[in-house]
Amino acid sequence: MRKRKLDGGGDRVVVRWTNAGTHVGDFAGIPATGGSFTIGGIDIYRVENRLLAEHWHVVDQLAMLGQLGLLPA
Repeated sequence: MRKRKLDGGGDRVVVRWTNAGTHVGDFAGIPATGGSFTIGGIDIYRVENRLLAEHWHVVDQLAMLGQLGLLPA
């Protein structure tokens, strides 16, 4: 995984990232394709009293499925 941007302000920290891999095993019931993919995502953390209070995680799985040829034409 490669961190692309780290930003913070107030009670939030935002991390944008990119991840690359190869589909070599079952994923969500989908047999391995052997194909490679690169996807992006974002994580947002909210801190309260110096503790992690909330976390949101968004990943572009649609892009991954498209790169692996798993979307209908």
